[in-house]
Amino acid sequence: MIVGDSFTVGSGPIQRWASYPAQVAREMGWQLVTAGAAGTGFVNPGRVRRTFQGSFSEELSWRPAPDLLIVSGGHNDRASPGRVHGATRRLLDLIRTHWPQTRVVVVGPIWMGRAPLWSHRVRDAIAVAASEEGVPFLDPLGQTWGRGAVLPDGVHPTLRGHLRLARWLAGALREHGVGPDG
Repeated sequence: MIVGDSFTVGSGPIQRWASYPAQVAREMGWQLVTAGAAGTGFVNPGRVRRTFQGSFSEELSWRPAPDLLIVSGGHNDRASPGRVHGATRRLLDLIRTHWPQTRVVVVGPIWMGRAPLWSHRVRDAIAVAASEEGVPFLDPLGQTWGRGAVLPDGVHPTLRGHLRLARWLAGALREHGVGPDG
């Protein structure tokens, strides 16, 4: 399972089944359940008026516990690092309380181009919260995605961008012992 924002659920011409989580699931041989919505984050409720915690509660928590839950985001959380840190901790605590045996991995904010300075502070707040909760944190900031990876909006990944994100995430998960061999 994965919960996240527009990068996770697909945006523009990229449908959910072509998004990077779907590509990772295909490569790993996993059944994927995706939750979340565009514009959402750990603190940002977006147009759907729910944060990642709301997406978890409404879309995932009633399902049987998965082996793995990935929480991916922070791109939309232009908020104080303290607020982001607190919201991340509360979500991870809720997940752990609800599904104590589920392995959780957190993926930080994704930027297809140069990330603004504030995003590094948000990334750091998420990373610290994940560490405090004993959850692996995977950091996509600083990755280069190459030509043709971003839609004309300058923000969201193209299909090529989703494929590159999937390649990166699958490799990072394997490095953390998550995957068909882990």
